[in-house]
Amino acid sequence: MAISVPQRPWPVETLARVPYWVYQDPENYQRELRRIFEGDTWNFVCLEMDIPNAGDFRTNTVGALPVIVVRDTDGRINAFENRCSHRGALISFDDGGNVKQRFQCIYHAWSYNLRGDLTSIAFEKGSQGRGGMPPSFCKEEVSPRKLRTTTLCGLVFASLGDPPPIEDYLGEQILGRVKRVLRKPIRVLGRTVQVLPNNWKLYAENVKDTYHASLLHAFLGTFRLSRFTQAGGVLVSPDGAHHASTTIDRPEDRTSTAYRDQGIRTEQDGYRLEDPSVFDGVAEFGDDIKLQILTIFPSFVLQQIQNSLAVRQIVPKGLDSMELSWTYVGFEDDTPEMHRRRLKQSNLVGPAGFVSMEDGCVGGFVQRGTATAPDVLSVVNMGGEGAETQDTRATEASVRGFWKAYRRHMGY
Repeated sequence: MAISVPQRPWPVETLARVPYWVYQDPENYQRELRRIFEGDTWNFVCLEMDIPNAGDFRTNTVGALPVIVVRDTDGRINAFENRCSHRGALISFDDGGNVKQRFQCIYHAWSYNLRGDLTSIAFEKGSQGRGGMPPSFCKEEVSPRKLRTTTLCGLVFASLGDPPPIEDYLGEQILGRVKRVLRKPIRVLGRTVQVLPNNWKLYAENVKDTYHASLLHAFLGTFRLSRFTQAGGVLVSPDGAHHASTTIDRPEDRTSTAYRDQGIRTEQDGYRLEDPSVFDGVAEFGDDIKLQILTIFPSFVLQQIQNSLAVRQIVPKGLDSMELSWTYVGFEDDTPEMHRRRLKQSNLVGPAGFVSMEDGCVGGFVQRGTATAPDVLSVVNMGGEGAETQDTRATEASVRGFWKAYRRHMGY
């Protein structure tokens, strides 16, 4: 008999303090999978262009839940649990592909249609008058769980819960920032998966953390891609769940010595590129924003760093491990020159990216550093204690926004 463990109380009311046990408690992690990923949230599962034709499918996970996302014969996008009703094996273990009319489990050949309904069972009536399933067996009662799906700007999201429509889920301002980047049909330039040695929430915080970017990443500071002395700020949705941070270049930053004056390591003398053409960006969005990082709670990231565009997905893999799935994209109507530019600038990000390689290890530093301090509280006070939009990136407002949404979904 399973023993129910009481939920651990949150130690303080302020959003500016977070207990380290939240990255370490196994019961809390299991609640996250149920209440957040399998709850009333929209989770990114694939691109529409991944499944253009009937029978095209992609597999993914929603938290720890394996799912199949497939285009039906009527054009609809369906999503259902990637679990055979019989003995629980994966129905499909390919990343993607095309099936004509059905999926068939390799274990015992049970079959499912494009809606995820169990439709046939091998030797259901037995063989030579013996064996088989009992007459009372009902296929409809054991079919895999179905997820709701929705699309936005070529992105496909799925949910086991009952979130509001995606436009309401995001709010007008965040929705506008998504549409700013994904404004026309996209094409995939490449994919990669990165394993990170930390709890999933540490990366979720990190990508919302506008305070660290020009301090941790020597590349950003040295080459003035994003610095506090430039214009920009952070937009936080009213519920705290989603954010968009922006950097706008300003001529006065090009002579600023603010980082050097504080002895910050991210302005490095003699740090140069052999081929500086990676910075040959062009303004393609009708504004001066050279860098935008956007998140959709709980696990989606949309990036624009100059002309490098990508979507990222956070995939929990246990208490102290996660995967970060990257999909680099461009637009279908990109010129050959823009295509080459995007490919070159993709070196800025990813597991070995000039900008982001530090993010691959810093979460592990926190995981290790807090291993014996479960009841100690982290300090998240830059920019105040609220989770409001601010016209600076020297703030942790969007990190506090994450915890505002997290605590609401978790019941803390």
